[in-house]
Amino acid sequence: MSLIERNKTREVKFTKNINPYAAGSVIAEFGNTKVHITASVEESIPKFLTGKNQGWLTAEYSMLPLATHTRGRRERSKVGGRTQEIQRLIGRSLRAIVDLKKLGERSITIDCDVLVADGGTRTASISGAYVALSLAIKKLIQDDLLTESPIITPLAALSVGVDNNGKVIADLNYEEDSTCGTDMNIVMTKSGKYIEVQGTAEGEPFSREQLDAILDCAKNAMQEIFAKQEEVLA
Repeated sequence: MSLIERNKTREVKFTKNINPYAAGSVIAEFGNTKVHITASVEESIPKFLTGKNQGWLTAEYSMLPLATHTRGRRERSKVGGRTQEIQRLIGRSLRAIVDLKKLGERSITIDCDVLVADGGTRTASISGAYVALSLAIKKLIQDDLLTESPIITPLAALSVGVDNNGKVIADLNYEEDSTCGTDMNIVMTKSGKYIEVQGTAEGEPFSREQLDAILDCAKNAMQEIFAKQEEVLA
């Protein structure tokens, strides 16, 4: 008997070029979750990279005050621990699929601002960030600032959980996420290689069989994300 209850994403939509001032921009929607994502390019690099003949890619993440059911305070002077964790995850994920030497001595910053949070905001941010980054790279090539793309492979991310009945479900919304016994965020390439797997049992520990089912479920469900990314970038 299969442990997988749902191996499909919610409705996925990427709307590109929504910000006229960004090198690349997109609104990523996974069900009711909506994230505004931009990529900006600077012809400079951080000091720690001086002399290394490579570029840099980083990310910032935030949630608008009413992205959730109750208003959250703006993080003005200090970024919270959860925010730091998520933006580092986004940056790590993107750097794993970019040849920074081919990027040249320039920096790209990905800004992910959550408009509506209904579960999976960090994974929606990563999946959308790939689109915004790809658009920015295309613009650099069109402007003769790059001769080839430094992007090695597409990537996407998805949240998968184990419900209270021990069944695996893909692309958790807020209600599902808040009641699941296990919640896992998976970042992987289109070829099926893993960049990051974050998983925690908040209730009953999960088994190796459930872990295998989670990974299989994520891989199957992410094919829809890769197809949508390819469609919007075509």
